[in-house]
Amino acid sequence: MQRSWQAVVIVLVSILALPSSSFSSSELPLTADGTVLELDESNFDLAISSFDYILIDFYAPWCGHCKRLSPELDAAAPQLAKLKEPIVLAKLNADKFTRLAKKYDVDAYPTIKIFMHGVPVDYYGPRKAELLVRYLKKFVAPDVSILESDSSINEFVEASGPYFPIYLGFGLDESIISKFAIKYKKKAWFSVAKGFSEDIMVSYDFDKVPALVSIHPNYNNERSIFYGPFEDKFLEEFIKQSLFPLVLPINYDTLKLLKDDERKIALTIVKDEDDDQTKNLINLLKAAASANRDLVFAYVGAKQWGEFADSFGDKKTTLPKMIIWDGKEEYLMVIGSESIIGNDHASEISKFVQGYREGRTEERRVAGPSFIGFINSMIGTKSVYIIVFIVAVIMLFQYLTKDDNEYHRVDTPARDQVDQISGSSTSQVERTEYRAGDKED
Repeated sequence: MQRSWQAVVIVLVSILALPSSSFSSSELPLTADGTVLELDESNFDLAISSFDYILIDFYAPWCGHCKRLSPELDAAAPQLAKLKEPIVLAKLNADKFTRLAKKYDVDAYPTIKIFMHGVPVDYYGPRKAELLVRYLKKFVAPDVSILESDSSINEFVEASGPYFPIYLGFGLDESIISKFAIKYKKKAWFSVAKGFSEDIMVSYDFDKVPALVSIHPNYNNERSIFYGPFEDKFLEEFIKQSLFPLVLPINYDTLKLLKDDERKIALTIVKDEDDDQTKNLINLLKAAASANRDLVFAYVGAKQWGEFADSFGDKKTTLPKMIIWDGKEEYLMVIGSESIIGNDHASEISKFVQGYREGRTEERRVAGPSFIGFINSMIGTKSVYIIVFIVAVIMLFQYLTKDDNEYHRVDTPARDQVDQISGSSTSQVERTEYRAGDKED
């Protein structure tokens, strides 16, 4: 009997001596308690299966942007947990748990993804707590909001915020657009107005019903009106084409969004996006875009994103110029319309489009490997600059070891290039990211 008690004591002591990590956290239940969950290999799959909506921050402990994001997530988490359909916030040390980082294509820090019913979607929204909460509410909102009055219409548009296009149906039955509201829920707001006055018709620029109005709050509330026919084919075509403004500014974020659009891009390259000549040109491009909705009209400034603009032809070519690009390795120049010259830019744009339609084009290759397949794979630029960084480190090591008795100062431009291309191409909502291996000094 004494030996039995001794054995029991030994077993109990052994169990108590085990570190807490010996008990898998995957066995512990996860709750939406308003805190940011810390995930690891053991509980990651449990987390994305336990919650219908969970936003995960793939971070690195050394990343300065990750450190600034962390308190914003802490502030947003309790607000999102109180929603009728809670959204859980979590984070994963992707620098430590590299298998999960690789599985979900994490190659920059921070990378944020929202998992909806286990399906990951890249998050491109704001990172300040208040704006983040407002943005994420979109994902748990009704597929189609029913609006009963003028005030409810205006309140809906105001509450929707600037980050998604808005579709307002007037004189339409909810069932007509519900299918597409579900399909494009991640990309736009949808609503049907049951009651409205003539003042609303004037405010939203439609003069008869039924009508579907698209609004782009982030682009001066630009509107497009669709009067039918409301068969599925034509309705979906309008919805897809109206997900972007008539003329889209090209930057790092909009390129990511364009990868899902099958249309070719009529890209205008200008010297400076902000000068008055460019603004006048954009208005002319809008007219061309309205008449050619099978193309995405876009523009980029050489001053704002020179690396991207220089990928399409000789730097000596007179700007502005237009090309046709499908997001892959080749683009088309229209013979006789290499540049938009002269005073009649509207005629030059029409001449360019007509030349493209008639096949008077010359195929050219995008210059530089960092833009090959840029839209189809946003990893391209990141990977190239990671390679440049590694090569620079090797060259630095070789240089320093040439003479053990001397210290040398060596500049490493690779990091500057990474910061430059990221900083010049993102929106103003803290989109600068660290690349893997881009550690702080």
